Amino acid sequence: MRIIELILDEEQEDSGIEAISIVESPAIEEDFVALKSDEIKLAEISKDKKLLMGALLVPNKPIYRKSGEDEYYIYFSKNTISKASQLYLKNGNQNNSTLEHQHQLSGLTLVESWIVEDEVKDKSRLYNLNVPVGTWMGTVKVNNDEVWNDYVKTNKVKGFSIEGYFADKMENAKESVEEKFETEANTLLKSIKDILLDEK
Repeated sequence: MRIIELILDEEQEDSGIEAISIVESPAIEEDFVALKSDEIKLAEISKDKKLLMGALLVPNKPIYRKSGEDEYYIYFSKNTISKASQLYLKNGNQNNSTLEHQHQLSGLTLVESWIVEDEVKDKSRLYNLNVPVGTWMGTVKVNNDEVWNDYVKTNKVKGFSIEGYFADKMENAKESVEEKFETEANTLLKSIKDILLDEK
């Protein structure tokens, strides 16, 4: 089965991650943790922080895909993940979220974003999230009672999944080789043409 590395196509304006989706079965197979406050009492009221923390992208993790009869795996390198995480915030997408990649949601905001740099000392370890160096982690604030009560508290959603546009490294490499071949062929044809014209 093919394994394809997805990369950011820096020449494409819409390349990168557009939204974070909360889903029942994250393709990266990493669930998030719902963070709650420690019974902070304010006038006899206990309020949840309504924060979700989890992996957004895990480096070199094979992610199964099927398109028609074609089955394959995709993965993201540490470098691509780092660039994508920065571009996501640079483009102001921290409020873009969906439910199961189908329904636009309001009231969800990415409030923390970081790349794991140390497997032992990373904040994710405090919440028993065992992810490798290079993982893009995020904390999402849920200011939407319906989403919190109907999906998070009931465990209908268990993790994050990203939505975006990436290039296929193999296709880019193939295009690059084809362009180089075409350029070299044109140069060779021009040289032959010049030689033939000089002989006349």
